[in-house]
Amino acid sequence: MVMVCRLLLSGRIIARHSRAFSSSSRSMWNTEIRPAPVEAQDFLDFVNQAQSPFHATEQAIIRLRKAGFQEIKEKDNWNGILKRNGKYFFTRNRSAVIAFAVGGKYKPGNGFSAVGAHTDSPCLKVKPVSKKEKLGYLQVGVQLYGGGLWHTWFDRDLSVAGRVVVRTEDGKLENRLARIDRPILRIPTLAIHLDRSTSADGFKFNNETHLTPMISTVTKSLTGEPAKPLKPDTEINGDIPLAEKHQPILMSLLAAELNVKVDQILDFELCLYDTQPSAIGGAYNEFIFSGRLDNLMMSYCSIEALIRSLKNADSLANDPNIRLVSLFDNEEVGSNTAHGADSNLLPSTFERLSLATYDGEAQASNTPTAYLEALPKSYLISADMAHAVHPNYAEKHDDGHRPHMHKGVVVKINANQRYATTAPTTVVLREVAKKYNVPLQEFVVRNDSPCGSTIGPMLSAKLGLRTVDVGNPQLSMHSCREVCGTEDVPLAIQLFEGFFEEFPSVDARLTVD
Repeated sequence: MVMVCRLLLSGRIIARHSRAFSSSSRSMWNTEIRPAPVEAQDFLDFVNQAQSPFHATEQAIIRLRKAGFQEIKEKDNWNGILKRNGKYFFTRNRSAVIAFAVGGKYKPGNGFSAVGAHTDSPCLKVKPVSKKEKLGYLQVGVQLYGGGLWHTWFDRDLSVAGRVVVRTEDGKLENRLARIDRPILRIPTLAIHLDRSTSADGFKFNNETHLTPMISTVTKSLTGEPAKPLKPDTEINGDIPLAEKHQPILMSLLAAELNVKVDQILDFELCLYDTQPSAIGGAYNEFIFSGRLDNLMMSYCSIEALIRSLKNADSLANDPNIRLVSLFDNEEVGSNTAHGADSNLLPSTFERLSLATYDGEAQASNTPTAYLEALPKSYLISADMAHAVHPNYAEKHDDGHRPHMHKGVVVKINANQRYATTAPTTVVLREVAKKYNVPLQEFVVRNDSPCGSTIGPMLSAKLGLRTVDVGNPQLSMHSCREVCGTEDVPLAIQLFEGFFEEFPSVDARLTVD
Protein backbone atom coordinates (compact mmCIF):
# COMPACT_ATOMS: atom_id res chain seq x y z
CA MET A 1 0.00 0.00 0.00
CA VAL A 2 2.83 2.36 0.88
CA MET A 3 4.51 1.49 -2.43
CA VAL A 4 1.28 2.25 -4.35
CA CYS A 5 0.98 5.63 -2.65
CA ARG A 6 4.57 6.44 -3.49
CA LEU A 7 3.99 5.48 -7.10
CA LEU A 8 0.85 7.60 -7.32
CA LEU A 9 2.63 10.53 -5.71
CA SER A 10 5.59 10.06 -8.03
CA GLY A 11 3.22 9.97 -11.02
CA ARG A 12 1.59 13.26 -9.99
CA ILE A 13 5.00 14.89 -9.58
CA ILE A 14 6.16 13.62 -12.97
CA ALA A 15 2.92 14.79 -14.61
CA ARG A 16 3.25 18.20 -12.95
CA HIS A 17 6.84 18.51 -14.15
CA SER A 18 5.81 17.34 -17.62
CA ARG A 19 3.10 20.00 -17.84
CA ALA A 20 5.56 22.61 -16.60
CA PHE A 21 8.14 21.55 -19.20
CA SER A 22 5.52 21.58 -21.93
CA SER A 23 4.47 25.11 -20.97
CA SER A 24 8.08 26.23 -20.76
CA SER A 25 8.78 24.62 -24.11
CA ARG A 26 5.91 26.50 -25.73
CA SER A 27 7.19 29.76 -24.34
CA MET A 28 10.72 29.06 -25.60
CA TRP A 29 9.73 28.01 -29.11
CA ASN A 30 7.28 29.69 -31.44
CA THR A 31 4.81 27.00 -32.52
CA GLU A 32 2.57 29.29 -34.54
CA ILE A 33 3.00 28.54 -38.22
CA ARG A 34 1.90 31.47 -40.35
CA PRO A 35 1.60 31.51 -44.12
CA ALA A 36 4.42 33.12 -46.06
CA PRO A 37 3.99 36.82 -46.96
CA VAL A 38 1.78 37.43 -49.97
CA GLU A 39 4.77 38.95 -51.77
CA ALA A 40 6.66 35.66 -51.44
CA GLN A 41 3.68 33.77 -52.84
CA ASP A 42 3.39 36.26 -55.69
CA PHE A 43 7.08 35.86 -56.45
CA LEU A 44 6.50 32.13 -56.92
CA ASP A 45 3.94 32.95 -59.60
CA PHE A 46 6.55 35.13 -61.30
CA VAL A 47 9.55 32.80 -61.14
CA ASN A 48 7.60 29.66 -62.02
CA GLN A 49 6.78 31.27 -65.37
CA ALA A 50 10.26 32.75 -65.93
CA GLN A 51 12.53 29.90 -66.99
CA SER A 52 14.60 32.01 -69.41
CA PRO A 53 15.49 35.72 -69.72
CA PHE A 54 12.86 35.96 -72.46
CA HIS A 55 10.19 34.53 -70.18
CA ALA A 56 11.33 36.75 -67.28
CA THR A 57 10.99 39.81 -69.49
CA GLU A 58 7.56 38.65 -70.62
CA GLN A 59 6.43 38.22 -67.00
CA ALA A 60 7.61 41.75 -66.21
CA ILE A 61 5.72 43.05 -69.25
CA ILE A 62 2.51 41.32 -68.14
CA ARG A 63 2.69 43.08 -64.78
CA LEU A 64 3.54 46.44 -66.34
CA ARG A 65 0.65 46.26 -68.81
CA LYS A 66 -1.74 45.35 -66.01
CA ALA A 67 -0.55 48.44 -64.11
CA GLY A 68 -1.28 50.69 -67.09
CA PHE A 69 2.20 51.04 -68.61
CA GLN A 70 2.26 51.82 -72.33
CA GLU A 71 4.72 50.02 -74.61
CA ILE A 72 6.92 52.20 -76.79
CA LYS A 73 9.66 51.21 -79.23
CA GLU A 74 13.32 52.22 -79.25
CA LYS A 75 13.16 52.73 -83.01
CA ASP A 76 10.35 55.30 -82.75
CA ASN A 77 10.52 59.02 -82.09
CA TRP A 78 9.35 59.54 -78.50
CA ASN A 79 8.56 63.23 -78.95
CA GLY A 80 4.81 63.66 -78.97
CA ILE A 81 4.35 60.36 -77.11
CA LEU A 82 5.74 61.08 -73.65
CA LYS A 83 3.66 62.86 -71.03
CA ARG A 84 4.26 63.88 -67.46
CA ASN A 85 2.61 61.38 -65.12
CA GLY A 86 2.87 58.86 -67.98
CA LYS A 87 4.03 55.24 -67.57
CA TYR A 88 6.02 53.52 -70.31
CA PHE A 89 8.22 50.53 -71.10
CA PHE A 90 10.25 49.13 -73.97
CA THR A 91 12.36 46.03 -74.54
CA ARG A 92 15.61 45.24 -76.28
CA ASN A 93 16.16 41.73 -77.63
CA ARG A 94 13.03 40.83 -75.66
CA SER A 95 15.41 39.75 -72.88
CA ALA A 96 15.96 43.22 -71.38
CA VAL A 97 13.29 45.72 -70.39
CA ILE A 98 13.23 49.32 -69.19
CA ALA A 99 10.13 50.71 -67.48
CA PHE A 100 9.75 54.30 -66.32
CA ALA A 101 7.22 56.77 -64.97
CA VAL A 102 7.59 60.51 -65.61
CA GLY A 103 7.11 62.71 -62.56
CA GLY A 104 4.40 65.34 -62.76
CA LYS A 105 6.96 68.03 -61.96
CA TYR A 106 9.69 66.64 -64.16
CA LYS A 107 11.71 69.04 -66.28
CA PRO A 108 14.46 67.95 -68.69
CA GLY A 109 17.72 68.15 -66.79
CA ASN A 110 16.17 66.73 -63.62
CA GLY A 111 17.38 63.42 -62.24
CA PHE A 112 16.49 59.75 -62.53
CA SER A 113 15.58 57.54 -59.57
CA ALA A 114 16.71 54.20 -60.95
CA VAL A 115 16.91 50.55 -59.92
CA GLY A 116 18.84 48.05 -62.04
CA ALA A 117 18.76 44.25 -61.97
CA HIS A 118 19.19 41.41 -64.47
CA THR A 119 17.04 38.70 -66.02
CA ASP A 120 19.66 36.00 -66.67
CA SER A 121 20.93 33.21 -64.43
CA PRO A 122 23.64 30.56 -64.85
CA CYS A 123 22.25 27.66 -66.84
CA LEU A 124 22.91 25.11 -69.56
CA LYS A 125 22.00 26.15 -73.10
CA VAL A 126 21.35 23.97 -76.13
CA LYS A 127 24.28 24.02 -78.58
CA PRO A 128 23.76 25.21 -82.19
CA VAL A 129 24.45 21.62 -83.25
CA SER A 130 23.18 19.54 -80.34
CA LYS A 131 22.39 16.12 -81.81
CA LYS A 132 24.41 13.40 -80.09
CA GLU A 133 24.01 9.66 -79.79
CA LYS A 134 26.01 7.26 -77.68
CA LEU A 135 25.45 3.61 -76.82
CA GLY A 136 21.79 3.72 -77.73
CA TYR A 137 21.03 6.97 -75.89
CA LEU A 138 19.92 10.07 -77.75
CA GLN A 139 21.56 13.12 -76.18
CA VAL A 140 21.41 16.90 -76.43
CA GLY A 141 24.67 18.82 -76.47
CA VAL A 142 24.74 21.82 -74.15
CA GLN A 143 27.08 24.69 -73.44
CA LEU A 144 27.69 26.36 -70.09
CA TYR A 145 26.25 29.84 -69.50
CA GLY A 146 27.77 31.75 -66.60
CA GLY A 147 29.49 30.37 -63.54
CA GLY A 148 27.06 27.73 -62.38
CA LEU A 149 27.48 25.08 -59.71
CA TRP A 150 27.23 22.47 -62.45
CA HIS A 151 27.25 19.44 -60.17
CA THR A 152 23.80 20.52 -58.96
CA TRP A 153 22.38 19.92 -62.44
CA PHE A 154 22.94 16.18 -62.23
CA ASP A 155 19.93 13.98 -61.41
CA ARG A 156 17.42 16.79 -61.88
CA ASP A 157 14.24 16.69 -63.96
CA LEU A 158 15.10 19.08 -66.77
CA SER A 159 13.36 20.66 -69.73
CA VAL A 160 13.88 23.58 -72.13
CA ALA A 161 12.53 27.12 -72.44
CA GLY A 162 13.47 30.12 -74.54
CA ARG A 163 12.96 31.91 -77.83
CA VAL A 164 12.16 30.26 -81.15
CA VAL A 165 12.15 31.98 -84.55
CA VAL A 166 9.46 30.57 -86.85
CA ARG A 167 8.32 31.26 -90.38
CA THR A 168 4.55 31.77 -90.42
CA GLU A 169 2.24 30.53 -93.15
CA ASP A 170 2.23 34.01 -94.74
CA GLY A 171 6.04 34.20 -94.78
CA LYS A 172 6.61 36.41 -91.73
CA LEU A 173 9.50 35.71 -89.35
CA GLU A 174 8.26 35.70 -85.76
CA ASN A 175 9.94 35.41 -82.37
CA ARG A 176 7.90 33.15 -80.11
CA LEU A 177 8.35 31.98 -76.56
CA ALA A 178 8.48 28.24 -76.04
CA ARG A 179 8.51 26.19 -72.87
CA ILE A 180 8.05 22.44 -72.59
CA ASP A 181 6.33 21.97 -69.24
CA ARG A 182 7.45 18.44 -68.47
CA PRO A 183 10.80 16.79 -67.77
CA ILE A 184 12.35 15.57 -71.01
CA LEU A 185 16.07 15.73 -70.14
CA ARG A 186 18.26 14.15 -67.48
CA ILE A 187 21.98 14.16 -66.64
CA PRO A 188 22.50 10.98 -64.60
CA THR A 189 25.39 10.56 -62.20
CA LEU A 190 27.57 7.48 -62.24
CA ALA A 191 26.70 4.86 -59.61
CA ILE A 192 29.14 4.86 -56.70
CA HIS A 193 29.68 1.13 -57.25
CA LEU A 194 31.40 2.00 -60.53
CA ASP A 195 33.59 4.76 -59.09
CA ARG A 196 34.56 4.33 -55.46
CA SER A 197 36.89 7.31 -55.67
CA THR A 198 33.86 9.59 -55.29
CA SER A 199 33.73 8.73 -51.58
CA ALA A 200 37.33 9.75 -51.00
CA ASP A 201 37.93 12.47 -53.57
CA GLY A 202 34.46 13.94 -54.07
CA PHE A 203 32.33 14.14 -57.18
CA LYS A 204 34.45 15.08 -60.19
CA PHE A 205 33.35 15.32 -63.80
CA ASN A 206 34.29 16.76 -67.17
CA ASN A 207 32.06 19.62 -68.31
CA GLU A 208 32.14 18.52 -71.95
CA THR A 209 31.83 14.75 -71.77
CA HIS A 210 29.87 14.15 -68.56
CA LEU A 211 27.47 17.12 -68.52
CA THR A 212 25.44 15.95 -71.53
CA PRO A 213 21.74 15.26 -70.91
CA MET A 214 19.89 12.35 -72.44
CA ILE A 215 16.51 12.93 -74.05
CA SER A 216 15.52 9.45 -75.22
CA THR A 217 16.76 6.04 -76.22
CA VAL A 218 17.13 4.73 -79.73
CA THR A 219 14.72 1.94 -78.81
CA LYS A 220 11.93 4.40 -78.07
CA SER A 221 12.81 7.08 -80.61
CA LEU A 222 10.35 8.16 -83.29
CA THR A 223 11.74 5.74 -85.89
CA GLY A 224 13.08 3.07 -83.62
CA GLU A 225 16.39 3.36 -85.47
CA PRO A 226 19.67 5.09 -84.61
CA ALA A 227 19.74 8.76 -85.56
CA LYS A 228 21.64 9.48 -88.75
CA PRO A 229 25.09 10.77 -87.85
CA LEU A 230 26.04 14.29 -88.82
CA LYS A 231 28.60 14.82 -91.53
CA PRO A 232 32.07 15.72 -90.25
CA ASP A 233 32.55 19.40 -89.46
CA THR A 234 34.71 19.82 -92.55
CA GLU A 235 31.77 18.85 -94.73
CA ILE A 236 29.05 20.85 -92.94
CA ASN A 237 30.20 24.37 -93.86
CA GLY A 238 27.71 25.72 -91.34
CA ASP A 239 24.65 25.51 -93.59
CA ILE A 240 22.73 22.29 -93.01
CA PRO A 241 19.00 22.17 -92.23
CA LEU A 242 18.13 22.92 -88.61
CA ALA A 243 16.27 19.63 -88.30
CA GLU A 244 19.54 17.78 -88.92
CA LYS A 245 21.39 19.66 -86.19
CA HIS A 246 19.10 18.57 -83.37
CA GLN A 247 17.35 15.44 -82.22
CA PRO A 248 14.12 14.88 -84.20
CA ILE A 249 12.17 14.37 -80.97
CA LEU A 250 13.33 17.75 -79.63
CA MET A 251 12.27 19.45 -82.85
CA SER A 252 8.92 17.66 -82.78
CA LEU A 253 8.25 18.68 -79.17
CA LEU A 254 9.04 22.32 -79.96
CA ALA A 255 6.83 22.25 -83.05
CA ALA A 256 3.95 20.79 -81.04
CA GLU A 257 4.43 23.39 -78.31
CA LEU A 258 4.25 26.22 -80.86
CA ASN A 259 1.60 24.58 -83.05
CA VAL A 260 3.80 24.78 -86.15
CA LYS A 261 5.48 22.31 -88.45
CA VAL A 262 9.09 21.31 -87.82
CA ASP A 263 10.25 22.92 -91.05
CA GLN A 264 8.76 26.26 -89.91
CA ILE A 265 11.31 26.43 -87.07
CA LEU A 266 14.27 28.47 -88.28
CA ASP A 267 16.40 28.82 -85.13
CA PHE A 268 16.17 29.02 -81.36
CA GLU A 269 17.88 29.96 -78.10
CA LEU A 270 16.93 27.44 -75.43
CA CYS A 271 17.84 27.32 -71.74
CA LEU A 272 17.62 24.14 -69.72
CA TYR A 273 15.66 24.48 -66.47
CA ASP A 274 14.62 22.37 -63.52
CA THR A 275 10.96 21.45 -63.88
CA GLN A 276 10.42 21.15 -60.12
CA PRO A 277 8.34 24.25 -59.26
CA SER A 278 9.65 26.86 -56.88
CA ALA A 279 8.11 26.44 -53.45
CA ILE A 280 7.74 27.84 -49.95
CA GLY A 281 9.62 25.63 -47.48
CA GLY A 282 10.91 25.37 -43.93
CA ALA A 283 9.05 24.46 -40.78
CA TYR A 284 7.70 27.99 -40.45
CA ASN A 285 7.26 28.73 -44.17
CA GLU A 286 10.36 30.89 -43.92
CA PHE A 287 12.29 29.75 -47.03
CA ILE A 288 11.87 29.98 -50.77
CA PHE A 289 13.35 26.97 -52.58
CA SER A 290 13.83 27.91 -56.21
CA GLY A 291 16.09 28.17 -59.20
CA ARG A 292 17.09 31.57 -60.59
CA LEU A 293 16.73 33.53 -57.34
CA ASP A 294 19.88 35.24 -58.57
CA ASN A 295 18.61 37.47 -59.97
CA LEU A 296 14.90 37.11 -60.65
CA MET A 297 14.19 37.92 -57.02
CA MET A 298 15.59 41.44 -57.44
CA SER A 299 14.01 41.77 -60.89
CA TYR A 300 10.61 40.97 -59.40
CA CYS A 301 11.07 43.27 -56.39
CA SER A 302 12.15 46.26 -58.50
CA ILE A 303 9.25 45.98 -60.96
CA GLU A 304 6.76 45.45 -58.15
CA ALA A 305 8.16 48.43 -56.22
CA LEU A 306 7.88 50.73 -59.24
CA ILE A 307 4.25 49.71 -59.76
CA ARG A 308 3.38 50.15 -56.09
CA SER A 309 5.04 53.55 -55.91
CA LEU A 310 2.50 54.80 -58.47
CA LYS A 311 -0.65 53.71 -56.68
CA ASN A 312 -0.84 57.05 -54.91
CA ALA A 313 -1.36 59.44 -57.84
CA ASP A 314 -0.17 62.42 -55.80
CA SER A 315 3.18 60.73 -55.23
CA LEU A 316 4.08 60.73 -58.93
CA ALA A 317 2.34 64.04 -59.61
CA ASN A 318 4.69 65.79 -57.15
CA ASP A 319 7.85 64.00 -58.27
CA PRO A 320 10.47 66.12 -60.09
CA ASN A 321 12.31 62.97 -61.26
CA ILE A 322 11.73 60.07 -63.60
CA ARG A 323 11.34 56.73 -61.79
CA LEU A 324 12.99 53.95 -63.75
CA VAL A 325 13.69 50.21 -63.57
CA SER A 326 16.13 48.56 -65.97
CA LEU A 327 16.35 44.77 -66.19
CA PHE A 328 19.41 43.78 -68.23
CA ASP A 329 20.43 40.48 -69.78
CA ASN A 330 23.86 38.79 -69.76
CA GLU A 331 25.10 39.98 -66.35
CA GLU A 332 26.31 36.45 -65.60
CA VAL A 333 28.73 36.59 -68.54
CA GLY A 334 30.08 40.11 -68.14
CA SER A 335 27.25 42.34 -69.49
CA ASN A 336 29.25 43.26 -72.60
CA THR A 337 26.39 42.70 -75.06
CA ALA A 338 23.85 44.86 -76.87
CA HIS A 339 21.28 44.14 -74.16
CA GLY A 340 23.63 43.99 -71.17
CA ALA A 341 24.44 46.67 -68.62
CA ASP A 342 27.73 47.46 -70.38
CA SER A 343 25.86 48.50 -73.53
CA ASN A 344 24.37 51.88 -74.44
CA LEU A 345 20.93 50.76 -73.23
CA LEU A 346 20.74 52.86 -70.07
CA PRO A 347 22.88 55.82 -71.25
CA SER A 348 20.86 56.21 -74.44
CA THR A 349 17.60 55.97 -72.48
CA PHE A 350 18.69 58.67 -70.03
CA GLU A 351 19.80 60.87 -72.92
CA ARG A 352 16.59 60.45 -74.90
CA LEU A 353 14.43 61.19 -71.89
CA SER A 354 16.51 64.25 -71.00
CA LEU A 355 16.22 65.72 -74.49
CA ALA A 356 12.62 64.69 -75.26
CA THR A 357 9.53 66.89 -75.45
CA TYR A 358 6.64 66.20 -73.09
CA ASP A 359 2.88 66.82 -73.11
CA GLY A 360 2.86 67.69 -76.79
CA GLU A 361 5.24 70.63 -76.45
CA ALA A 362 6.21 72.00 -79.83
CA GLN A 363 9.78 72.53 -78.66
CA ALA A 364 11.85 70.91 -75.97
CA SER A 365 12.06 72.97 -72.80
CA ASN A 366 15.64 71.97 -72.18
CA THR A 367 19.19 72.91 -72.95
CA PRO A 368 21.68 70.89 -75.02
CA THR A 369 23.33 69.89 -71.76
CA ALA A 370 20.15 68.59 -70.07
CA TYR A 371 21.38 65.01 -70.23
CA LEU A 372 24.72 65.88 -68.63
CA GLU A 373 22.94 67.97 -65.99
CA ALA A 374 20.66 65.06 -65.13
CA LEU A 375 23.38 62.50 -64.38
CA PRO A 376 24.79 64.09 -61.17
CA LYS A 377 21.22 64.54 -59.93
CA SER A 378 20.47 60.84 -60.42
CA TYR A 379 20.97 57.76 -58.27
CA LEU A 380 21.08 54.04 -59.06
CA ILE A 381 20.31 51.08 -56.85
CA SER A 382 22.16 48.10 -58.32
CA ALA A 383 20.03 45.23 -57.05
CA ASP A 384 21.62 41.77 -57.11
CA MET A 385 21.34 38.96 -54.60
CA ALA A 386 23.79 38.75 -51.68
CA HIS A 387 25.48 35.93 -49.74
CA ALA A 388 23.76 34.91 -46.50
CA VAL A 389 26.04 33.39 -43.89
CA HIS A 390 26.12 29.60 -44.29
CA PRO A 391 25.61 27.57 -41.07
CA ASN A 392 28.08 24.90 -42.22
CA TYR A 393 30.68 27.31 -43.62
CA ALA A 394 30.60 30.26 -41.21
CA GLU A 395 34.36 30.69 -41.61
CA LYS A 396 33.79 31.87 -45.20
CA HIS A 397 32.34 35.16 -43.90
CA ASP A 398 34.09 38.01 -42.17
CA ASP A 399 33.13 38.06 -38.48
CA GLY A 400 31.52 41.50 -38.64
CA HIS A 401 29.74 41.00 -41.93
CA ARG A 402 27.51 37.96 -41.79
CA PRO A 403 24.12 38.70 -43.40
CA HIS A 404 21.15 36.66 -42.19
CA MET A 405 17.82 35.94 -43.80
CA HIS A 406 14.84 37.91 -42.44
CA LYS A 407 17.11 40.64 -41.07
CA GLY A 408 17.00 43.11 -43.92
CA VAL A 409 18.39 44.05 -47.31
CA VAL A 410 22.17 43.71 -47.61
CA VAL A 411 24.35 46.70 -48.58
CA LYS A 412 27.42 45.35 -50.41
CA ILE A 413 30.75 47.16 -50.01
CA ASN A 414 34.19 46.47 -51.50
CA ALA A 415 37.33 48.60 -51.17
CA ASN A 416 38.54 47.38 -54.57
CA GLN A 417 35.35 48.68 -56.23
CA ARG A 418 33.83 45.34 -57.09
CA TYR A 419 30.73 47.04 -55.71
CA ALA A 420 29.95 50.73 -56.35
CA THR A 421 28.71 51.60 -52.85
CA THR A 422 30.11 54.77 -51.23
CA ALA A 423 29.44 56.45 -47.88
CA PRO A 424 27.13 59.12 -49.37
CA THR A 425 25.15 56.59 -51.41
CA THR A 426 24.76 54.42 -48.31
CA VAL A 427 23.51 57.41 -46.31
CA VAL A 428 20.82 58.13 -48.91
CA LEU A 429 19.60 54.54 -48.72
CA ARG A 430 19.67 54.52 -44.93
CA GLU A 431 17.52 57.65 -44.80
CA VAL A 432 14.92 55.94 -46.97
CA ALA A 433 15.17 52.66 -45.05
CA LYS A 434 14.70 54.44 -41.74
CA LYS A 435 11.50 56.12 -42.88
CA TYR A 436 10.06 52.89 -44.26
CA ASN A 437 11.21 50.68 -41.36
CA VAL A 438 13.42 48.45 -43.49
CA PRO A 439 16.46 47.05 -41.65
CA LEU A 440 19.76 47.02 -43.53
CA GLN A 441 22.76 44.72 -43.22
CA GLU A 442 26.31 45.12 -44.52
CA PHE A 443 28.50 42.66 -46.40
CA VAL A 444 32.23 42.80 -47.01
CA VAL A 445 34.06 39.80 -48.42
CA ARG A 446 36.95 38.32 -46.43
CA ASN A 447 40.41 39.55 -47.39
CA ASP A 448 41.47 36.01 -48.30
CA SER A 449 38.49 35.44 -50.59
CA PRO A 450 37.73 36.69 -54.12
CA CYS A 451 34.78 39.01 -54.59
CA GLY A 452 32.11 38.84 -57.25
CA SER A 453 30.77 41.94 -58.95
CA THR A 454 27.55 43.40 -60.31
CA ILE A 455 26.22 45.85 -62.88
CA GLY A 456 26.82 48.63 -60.34
CA PRO A 457 30.49 49.47 -60.97
CA MET A 458 30.22 49.44 -64.77
CA LEU A 459 27.13 51.68 -64.84
CA SER A 460 28.57 53.97 -62.20
CA ALA A 461 31.75 54.36 -64.26
CA LYS A 462 29.97 54.65 -67.62
CA LEU A 463 27.53 57.33 -66.44
CA GLY A 464 29.30 58.96 -63.52
CA LEU A 465 26.27 57.89 -61.54
CA ARG A 466 25.92 57.69 -57.76
CA THR A 467 25.31 54.02 -57.08
CA VAL A 468 24.72 51.65 -54.18
CA ASP A 469 24.91 47.86 -54.46
CA VAL A 470 22.31 45.91 -52.51
CA GLY A 471 20.56 42.54 -52.51
CA ASN A 472 18.59 40.08 -50.47
CA PRO A 473 20.62 37.36 -48.67
CA GLN A 474 20.50 33.85 -50.08
CA LEU A 475 22.24 30.48 -49.90
CA SER A 476 23.36 28.17 -52.72
CA MET A 477 23.94 31.03 -55.17
CA HIS A 478 24.36 29.76 -58.77
CA SER A 479 23.00 26.34 -57.86
CA CYS A 480 20.25 24.71 -59.88
CA ARG A 481 18.19 25.13 -56.70
CA GLU A 482 18.76 28.12 -54.39
CA VAL A 483 17.39 29.30 -51.02
CA CYS A 484 16.30 32.68 -49.64
CA GLY A 485 14.00 34.02 -46.93
CA THR A 486 10.30 34.74 -47.45
CA GLU A 487 10.28 37.78 -45.15
CA ASP A 488 12.98 39.46 -47.22
CA VAL A 489 10.75 39.77 -50.30
CA PRO A 490 8.41 42.45 -48.89
CA LEU A 491 11.38 44.19 -47.25
CA ALA A 492 13.14 44.71 -50.60
CA ILE A 493 9.93 45.87 -52.28
CA GLN A 494 9.30 48.30 -49.43
CA LEU A 495 12.84 49.68 -49.65
CA PHE A 496 12.72 50.22 -53.42
CA GLU A 497 9.23 51.70 -53.25
CA GLY A 498 10.38 54.11 -50.56
CA PHE A 499 13.38 55.03 -52.68
CA PHE A 500 11.20 55.95 -55.66
CA GLU A 501 9.01 58.14 -53.50
CA GLU A 502 11.61 59.71 -51.23
CA PHE A 503 14.87 60.07 -53.16
CA PRO A 504 14.30 63.64 -54.47
CA SER A 505 13.56 64.96 -50.97
CA VAL A 506 16.48 63.07 -49.39
CA ASP A 507 18.81 64.23 -52.15
CA ALA A 508 17.77 67.84 -51.54
CA ARG A 509 19.17 67.54 -48.00
CA LEU A 510 22.46 66.00 -49.12
CA THR A 511 25.31 68.51 -49.34
CA VAL A 512 28.00 66.01 -50.40
CA ASP A 513 28.47 65.91 -54.20
